[in-house]
Amino acid sequence: MTPTGAVEARAAWLLAATFLVAIAGLIYELIAATLSSYLLGDSVRQFSLVIGIFLSAMGLGAWLSRFVTHAFSGFVWAQILLGIVGGFMAPVLFLNYAWMGHVATPLYAALITIGVLSGLEIPLIARVLEEIGALKFRFENVLTVDYVGALVASLAFPLLVIPHLGLMSASLAFGALNLVVAGLSLLLFRHWASWLQVTVWMLAFVATMVALWQSEKLVSVTEAELFEDDVILSEATPYQQITVTRYRDRVRLFLDHSIQFDTLDEHRYHEPLVHPAMALAPRRASILVLGGGDGMAARELLRYPDVESVTLVDLDPRVTQIFREHPELSALNGGALSDPRVTIVNDDAWKFLERDERIYDVVIVDLPDPKSIALSRLYSRQFYGLLAERLSGQGVLVTQAGSPFFARQAFWSVVTTLESSRNPQQPGQGLFTTPYHSYVPSFGEWGFVLASPVPLSGRDLDVPNGLSYLTPDVWQAAQVFGADMDRVAAKANTLQTHVLAGYYLDGWDYWFR
Repeated sequence: MTPTGAVEARAAWLLAATFLVAIAGLIYELIAATLSSYLLGDSVRQFSLVIGIFLSAMGLGAWLSRFVTHAFSGFVWAQILLGIVGGFMAPVLFLNYAWMGHVATPLYAALITIGVLSGLEIPLIARVLEEIGALKFRFENVLTVDYVGALVASLAFPLLVIPHLGLMSASLAFGALNLVVAGLSLLLFRHWASWLQVTVWMLAFVATMVALWQSEKLVSVTEAELFEDDVILSEATPYQQITVTRYRDRVRLFLDHSIQFDTLDEHRYHEPLVHPAMALAPRRASILVLGGGDGMAARELLRYPDVESVTLVDLDPRVTQIFREHPELSALNGGALSDPRVTIVNDDAWKFLERDERIYDVVIVDLPDPKSIALSRLYSRQFYGLLAERLSGQGVLVTQAGSPFFARQAFWSVVTTLESSRNPQQPGQGLFTTPYHSYVPSFGEWGFVLASPVPLSGRDLDVPNGLSYLTPDVWQAAQVFGADMDRVAAKANTLQTHVLAGYYLDGWDYWFR
């Protein structure tokens, strides 16, 4: 190859390397943000912190690049270290969380290290291009390729990386990508390579490939430490991490490592969630369930012979598929998701309500806790206004509302929000509410709120036979709140304020942080 051809080939490789390292860098950032939201909670706060820290660290890395004497050597070392730190970030953090119970310090330390190393890349690549005499070199071309790589990573992460690799394997796979970039750079620029770099690169590459090969075992070891029982299903979807565990005849579902139900006591949650609303509704032919992809709420609804249709809206299609098709899990809901009266819609609850024009007699809101702004919007005055438009004239809606004990102000904020939401039957009047609670051993005291365009008092609670927990006497007691759970001042939650997320996090942090 002529000297000019060699220069052009090396310049082309450096631009390709820019594209690849941009993808890897953003994937590490997204993995760190996802891990922090899984393990530390509050996805909006954690994503914001991760992005801010990562970008600041990149800025520091760009500034430090001026002190790197040999640009090529600095670039290769950055790739090797990124391959090690970024590649092993998820395995180390998961194992640290499982064994030590905390993750914040190592997570942010890894994030800062990766950010600094990523910040070194573009300035060093630009200097190498100048040093090799690339005649067509323009700095803006390097930036353009870098930004395109970031776009590819942002699209690939939810659509390809998480569904097909999961966090553990993704971290190692993109660590291997950084090491491939280092290895090819050492080959193309071998006259600048050192034996130390080659030796360290080989050791790091072998270690990463072995870890990637054994990644399933790493996942199993981590889950064995994280969960008390045997893990019978573990899967990452574009929306969440799904984990199902079993001990003898006891099955538990975890989403993003937070427990959703335990078969020992789930009846203490699902019976109070469903039956008061169904018993107090004068008509119950058409039912809407928002959330509840495990089918437990649908199971309780189908106890009523006058139910003609149940529309179940859950964001994650994998959850509803598992609880419809997995023999052991579908048995928990009595095959409710395969019942011809049940229609499953996999969609965002808000988007569904904006398009849907049907009227429902009962609406069951079984959505995740409002621990972030993305979830808080589904507990807002505007959302409840949409729901009220879908209710029949004497229809009833019920929402799970978190713990009136651990997050007391958050619970009463949900009540206040419903009371101030639009009432299509009585303009100028909010919805009529009945707050109540149930003790669920897996969760503690848990709260629910009934709401209707018309008053609910004076109606008898006539529930089906065969319930494990709820009786008329239990229902009466459930509406009585002790002094430490009774009503406190709380603002209504709106899309402008999102006070509910703050109330929720403050309450749980007070008890458990």
